[in-house]
Amino acid sequence: QVHLVESGGGLVQPGGSLRLSCVASGRIFSNMGWYRQAPEKQRELVATITRGSSTNYADSVKGRFTISRDNAKNTVYLQMNSLKPEDTAVYYCNAVDALLINYWGQGTQVTVSS
Repeated sequence: QVHLVESGGGLVQPGGSLRLSCVASGRIFSNMGWYRQAPEKQRELVATITRGSSTNYADSVKGRFTISRDNAKNTVYLQMNSLKPEDTAVYYCNAVDALLINYWGQGTQVTVSS
């Protein structure tokens, strides 16, 4: 059975930093990543990373967010710096297995506000 468990969300002031973590279990995953969904908006890609550590970022987070993974721990991280109010959203961990099946975490709230 596959489980993705996120942690690290919270309330932070503009300009601050947060680090999200997602521990995955139950499969070997090729791509892993983070998506986010703000109120009344569609879920959007934030960043993805392959098993070989090739990365892809949304233009809105380039230069501010960094995705990384530890294959031995089946864990993906998202370091978020210089946070802005528009980064406020529920952040979801995503993992794709060898059969290209997508799995999702339960989401963690990130709120950027003064």
